Amino acid sequence: MSARLLLEECHDLPLVSIMVGFRAGATLDPEGKEGLTRLAVRMLRRGAAGMDMPQLASAVDSIGAEFAEYVSPNAVHLQMETITRSFDRAVDLLCAILGQATFDPDELSRLVRETEQEIVETRNHDRALCGRAFRRTLFQGHPFARRMSGLPGSLACIGHEDVVRHAGRVFCRDNLVVAFAGDVTEQQAQGAAERIRAVLPEGAAAERVSRDAVWPRGRRMVFVDKPERTQTQMLVGCAGTHPRDEDHTAFVVGSTVFGGTFTSRLMTEVRTKRGWSYGAYSSAPIDLCRESFTVWTHPDAKDVAPCLALEIELLESWHAKGVSARELAFAKRYLTRSAAFEVDTASKRAQRRLVEALYDLPERYYDGFLDRVRAVTVRDVNEAVRQRVTVGSLLIAVTGTHDRVGEGVSRAVMGLEAVERVPFDLE
Repeated sequence: MSARLLLEECHDLPLVSIMVGFRAGATLDPEGKEGLTRLAVRMLRRGAAGMDMPQLASAVDSIGAEFAEYVSPNAVHLQMETITRSFDRAVDLLCAILGQATFDPDELSRLVRETEQEIVETRNHDRALCGRAFRRTLFQGHPFARRMSGLPGSLACIGHEDVVRHAGRVFCRDNLVVAFAGDVTEQQAQGAAERIRAVLPEGAAAERVSRDAVWPRGRRMVFVDKPERTQTQMLVGCAGTHPRDEDHTAFVVGSTVFGGTFTSRLMTEVRTKRGWSYGAYSSAPIDLCRESFTVWTHPDAKDVAPCLALEIELLESWHAKGVSARELAFAKRYLTRSAAFEVDTASKRAQRRLVEALYDLPERYYDGFLDRVRAVTVRDVNEAVRQRVTVGSLLIAVTGTHDRVGEGVSRAVMGLEAVERVPFDLE
C-alpha cells in the first residue's frame, strides 16, 4: 500500500513544505497518563540517528530548514520547510526523526520537568486559565476535557516504555498522510512519501474520538479565582457546529455576523459603543467530533458584570430575531473577499487538504465553501442559530478576583443554576 499523498505544486520560488500528518492525537492518551502523546511528539526533536538534540537542531539549521510539530486532540502534524536544493536532505532528516528517534531516558526526564514548569507558567496567563476552565467544564466526561500537556500527576505516571510504545501507536503507516507544497514534482513527492512511509512501523489505524460530548444543561458558571486582578478574561458558550451538520455553513455565516469581524454585532456593542473590551469575538472551531461555540471578551473588572449581561442579551436577540438581509450580505462579502488570504500560497492550500484528510471532513469542504456560503439564505442562518445556540444552556467561564467581581457576575446571569469557584492553580 502506498502512502496517502497530497500535492500542491508551485515553482515560483525555490521553497518546499513537507507536511507529515498522523490520524492520531492526544485523545489516545490513557486515563491517568494525560500528556503522553505530546511527550512522544516532542521527543522526536530530542535525538535521532545518533544525534543528540543540539546536533539534530544543527542538522536542520545547516540545510536552511525549519522544523515544527503540532498536537491536537485527534491529529499530529510535523512540518519541514526547506529550500529546493536541500529537499532530499530534508526528507532524510524527517526519516531519521521518525524512524530512528532515540527516546533517550535522560532527555525524557528533562522534557517532563520542562513540561511541569510550562504548566506552572500557564498560571500566569489568565486567558489560558479561562479557556482550560471552560473546556474542562463543558466537555466534562469527554476526552476533550483533558489537558493535552498533561498534569504533574499524570506526567509522573509516564515512563520511558510508555513513550516508546505510544510513539509506535501514533507514528505508524496506517495513520500516515503526507502533503507537499511548492517547488516539487509529483515524482519527487511520491518518492519522498514512500521513503517516509518505509521507516514507519506497521500498525492498526488509531481509534479516534468521534462521539460528541454530553453537554451540561442550564446556565452554569465556572469562576477561576486569581488574586489582585484588575482585568478579567471571559468565555460564554455552548455546544458548537460539526462540518457534517446540514446547517454547518449557515451557522458559520451566522457566527460571522455575530462576532466574526471588526464590525460585527458583538464588537460594535462591546468595544465600539461602550469600550468595555479591546477584543470581542465569537468562534466556531471544528474537529472530528463537535467542538464548542464561544464568545470571548476581556473586560476591566469594573465592567465585567454589565459586559456579561450584554453578551447574554445579544445572544438571546440573535437566537430570537436572527440576522438581517443586510448583515447576511455583508458577511458573505467578507467571507468571499477574505478567502484569498487562505489560499495565497501553495503551503496554505496543501495545509487545507491535509486538514480535510486528518479530520475526515466532507469532500470539497474548503474548495466548495464559498459556493455554499453564496447559497445560504437569511432563513438558513436564522434556523441554524436557533438550532445551535442554546441560550438556556450556556456555560460562562471567568478568570478574575472573586472577592472583587464574583457576586456581580453571578447576578448578571438570569437563571444561573450553578457556580463553581476554582483556584487559579488548580492545575
